[in-house]
Amino acid sequence: MPAIAHPADLDARAEPDAGNGYLQAHAALLIRSYRQLTGCDLLSPEMSPADQARALYRAPFVVLSHDTAADPVFTYANLTAQRLFEMPWMRIVGLPSRYSAEPLARTERQRLLERVAASGVISDYRGVRVSATGKRFLVDNACVWNLVAADGRIAGQAAAFSDWKLLADR
Repeated sequence: MPAIAHPADLDARAEPDAGNGYLQAHAALLIRSYRQLTGCDLLSPEMSPADQARALYRAPFVVLSHDTAADPVFTYANLTAQRLFEMPWMRIVGLPSRYSAEPLARTERQRLLERVAASGVISDYRGVRVSATGKRFLVDNACVWNLVAADGRIAGQAAAFSDWKLLADR
């Protein structure tokens, strides 16, 4: 089984590519935890781990993860997430994940994280998020789950969604 990729181990936050195996260990953690907690597959289980890591990074749906710090920071953001949040890998990875929500929505976001921590997974999240340029978008039907390491410890949380709608400026 591949080692768990901790943010500090991600080669100074190197963006996934063929040279680093698309961060296969972290992708495996995301995929395995999702399967364990939902009973569903994020990607085809027939794919090799290397192909899954590449497919996850290039997926047409958003996949993000953050660590377990007191102020969690993003540890992964696939290309769709980078486009939606209008931030390249080197800017979004390492960013406190609270910045994905508007200041007034951060209390709601914290309740969400506590709910996921308690139950392991939720699949009905709906909320407003904000991009780096201030564009607001409504996320619907997001799945948020705990990242469960091979030893059973919680290594972070992840989210995946394919339903979002840009909102009009205020």
